[in-house]
Amino acid sequence: MIALSLARVAAVTGGRLTGTDIVDAESVVVDGPVVTDSREAGPGSLYVARVGSAMDGHQFVHAAAAAGAVAALVTRPVDGLPCIVVEDEQRAFVALARHLVDVSPDLVVIGITGSSGKTSSKDLLADVLRGSGETVAPVGSLNSEVGVPLTVCRVTASTRFLIVEMGARGIGHIRYLTQIAPPRIGVVLNVGLAHVGEFGSREAIATAKAELVQALPDDGVAVLNADDQAVRAMAGRTAATVVLVGEADDAAVRAEDVALDDEGRARFRLVTAEGVAPVRLGLVGRHHVGNALAVAAVALACGVDLDDVARRLSAARPASRWRMEVTRRPDGVVVVNDAYNANPDSMRAALQAVRAMRVPGRRWAVLGAMLELGDETESDHAQIGHEAVRCGVDELIVVGDLASAMATGAQAEARAGGGTTNVRRVADADAAYALLDNEVRSGDVVLLKSSRDAGLRWLGERIANGSENPEVSSSHEAVSE
Repeated sequence: MIALSLARVAAVTGGRLTGTDIVDAESVVVDGPVVTDSREAGPGSLYVARVGSAMDGHQFVHAAAAAGAVAALVTRPVDGLPCIVVEDEQRAFVALARHLVDVSPDLVVIGITGSSGKTSSKDLLADVLRGSGETVAPVGSLNSEVGVPLTVCRVTASTRFLIVEMGARGIGHIRYLTQIAPPRIGVVLNVGLAHVGEFGSREAIATAKAELVQALPDDGVAVLNADDQAVRAMAGRTAATVVLVGEADDAAVRAEDVALDDEGRARFRLVTAEGVAPVRLGLVGRHHVGNALAVAAVALACGVDLDDVARRLSAARPASRWRMEVTRRPDGVVVVNDAYNANPDSMRAALQAVRAMRVPGRRWAVLGAMLELGDETESDHAQIGHEAVRCGVDELIVVGDLASAMATGAQAEARAGGGTTNVRRVADADAAYALLDNEVRSGDVVLLKSSRDAGLRWLGERIANGSENPEVSSSHEAVSE
């Protein structure tokens, strides 16, 4: 974080200092990480004691102090560590983050949103921009009212680019995040059905995503997916310069001659106003072409040379866990763990990616529930079952009752189209593990995909590592995303 005295942090957050009888508030400096999990504290840290529905972060102030935190942001004093006492820790946390942006006039803030692909795209963009200056990007999928200020608070005096992933579960959420970190460049990847159960309709999701480009200044840049009509239409909702990306003929940054290698990785010609350059992605799945085009447009807007953009795109590798994470076991089994989260669009993309992989054995798809789909839950799950058969899945394992319509859809597709997919339902991840452990053979590829709370990412680790008892991490504080 940009170094601030304890007194300055108190002034920025509107807080009252306590416990300063043991320190000088002007000489004590917060220059370490700002954290909401005491286990992540270190020398110079500020610990934000969030109060959640299950846990009260004030219980962990002493643990943060033992780890090196120099102060805590709290709503009530805690002995043993200087505290900045505020009425609302979230509002104070946001005020601190916004202050760090405001005192960094040369910082380029880039916001990324979309129903799917946000995390992979921000990872890819971070890889590309780091070659041109210090870059801060979210760890994992920190994209909420907690994750965004956590990311912003990692900027230093030398940070040039700040990438902010912006998620939403309702109208106004992204607008709120843009007030924490006002973007100069905004990227909208797509409008799908993620969280449609909360939004009510795809149109409402588009309205929410458009809040990002509406927040851009007149001299800003809006990077919009030309191949998604709902995103393309956002060009009329922003005062910023619009850059269309995609495979459409009118896209200013587009891909031509897209092809996939034997492992499902895309190569294409990157066509721009600056010229043409070849790109060979190290990420599995054709859907990453669109992500790469958005990244290229942002990098070009930031002044990166086209050849450097293409070279850095080609050199990038997966960074965040459980997003098309490919493990090749010593026995020849390939495990594709894409089970961090799921919606109908990302499910289709994952299935299509595995279809493109050339393997000597069978294609397995181990699929769990997609959550927050509202009234369309059953039909959307059934459609994914149809898609699994159309994508040539040999063995489909449907995990849990909430996903059972996938099995019904797959069986119907197989009967209608003559598919040969073997469809089985299992009760839970343990049952799926037992089946896979017994039947998967060398040369097979196994895809695992579900919404996060369905827990298949841990099953993916068990299969990839051959472990009966994987280490599952979980936060002991009420601060997780």
